[in-house]
Amino acid sequence: MIAGVVGVLALGVGVYLYGTFTDSAGAYIDPSNQTLVALGKNVYANNCAACHGAKLEGQPDWRIRQANGRLPAPPHNETGHTWHHPDTVLIDIIKNGLVPGVTAPPGYVSDMPAYGKLLTEHDIQAVLAYIKSSWPKQALAAQKEITLQPPQ
Repeated sequence: MIAGVVGVLALGVGVYLYGTFTDSAGAYIDPSNQTLVALGKNVYANNCAACHGAKLEGQPDWRIRQANGRLPAPPHNETGHTWHHPDTVLIDIIKNGLVPGVTAPPGYVSDMPAYGKLLTEHDIQAVLAYIKSSWPKQALAAQKEITLQPPQ
């Protein structure tokens, strides 16, 4: 009987912790929140558009390495790969830049700055809501599915 109670308590704590971590990480940033999208449009224009394009188009030839070995900024519209990543990864990249061995291959060097000290968590979520608001339904659905997959 005691083992059963302990098991139920452990399960409850596990469910609580899973919900706490996924919710605090912004389990899914919803692009249908128009207030968030409007804020994100402004944050994007002031912090992201210079490299990623005013229309989310990225830099020309973004898949071809430059002379310095770095890749140009990718697009954030459906032609890029942003929608291939869960929200937690996108948040981490915005906060910390591309970190070799974490959000980039080991030894990778990028021009992507870390915005964690410049933007609030709410600003970062707003930027992602704005970016997602431009995606077609299929890309949005695929990215939502990736985002909501339980950790493995």
